[in-house]
Amino acid sequence: MAVSKFSDVDEYGFKREADFDYQSYENIMSSYLSVLTTRSMRWQKFLQSADMLKNRSKLKRFVRKGVPGSLREEVWMKTSGAKDLQQKEPNLYQTLLTYEFDQEISDQIKLDLPRTFPDNIHFEQYQVSLYNVLIAFAHHNRTVGYCQGLNYIAGLLLLVTKNEVSSFWLLKVVVENIVPLYHTKTMDNLITDIDVLSELIRLRAPDVHRHIFDLGLPWPVIATKWFICLYAEVVPTETVLRIWDCLFLEGNKILLRVGLTIVVRLRQDLLATDDISTLIGLFRSLEKSYVLMDCHEFMKSIFKVPGNLRRSQLDALRQRFYSERMANKSKGS
Repeated sequence: MAVSKFSDVDEYGFKREADFDYQSYENIMSSYLSVLTTRSMRWQKFLQSADMLKNRSKLKRFVRKGVPGSLREEVWMKTSGAKDLQQKEPNLYQTLLTYEFDQEISDQIKLDLPRTFPDNIHFEQYQVSLYNVLIAFAHHNRTVGYCQGLNYIAGLLLLVTKNEVSSFWLLKVVVENIVPLYHTKTMDNLITDIDVLSELIRLRAPDVHRHIFDLGLPWPVIATKWFICLYAEVVPTETVLRIWDCLFLEGNKILLRVGLTIVVRLRQDLLATDDISTLIGLFRSLEKSYVLMDCHEFMKSIFKVPGNLRRSQLDALRQRFYSERMANKSKGS
């Protein structure tokens, strides 16, 4: 039996499962490592240019090809607008940590700390930082407060940035600007975007949409974790981070592109399922999918497979499904 040159722990500290496909991973990484080296050199030069954010087309091209891990904190802070927000209120995070904490929220967060990335060998050292980021945000944005899902987002931000302050500001931008009303009690925009994803799949892959409907698996069961965790704990870590590279620059449309691409590219596997439990199992094992493991090719495909997703089209679909839901709620009350 061949011995892999790769560790049983990935570069972010996550333990690989016993049935991890090392051979496929080696095949992917043999070419991807050279891509990373090339991109890193080009990014270093690009970051030194004064007009990085002004050259939108070049920035988008660079981001879509991946941000080097060592530069993600700097790039995400700039492209998301978090850096500008921080400069307007440089002491906000430290001030929030001096507040008297809401005991109920504090207890909820503490309950979720050991549940956050228990398979990560480094994460125990970040639990205090995770608590600080989540409690500070909960008291800053009392409409959202704290809900499950934020722990995975903030946790992965900490693993990447290793910086509480940056993680707080990036979390704020995500929850308030990129996916607003995803993490509130009513989850209005989350529910709407799941309906939009379902409709896009119906239009792009009607056979898969019908098959999933016939097996009786509702789209909220499939996609709620996708969206509420921004694909963290859903797809391989490097693929999540490549998704976030684009998310911080291009906004929540990326989440729909990713979801649609997953379904279309796994079309044959999905159609081969003949019962709901097998279908659920397939969706729960996306971290092991070769399609998603090859993050570079997958990220190329999210801009090809869905075709042109115009913002006006998405806004119209959102308005339609939100209005329908409100109308049905009015009838039921």
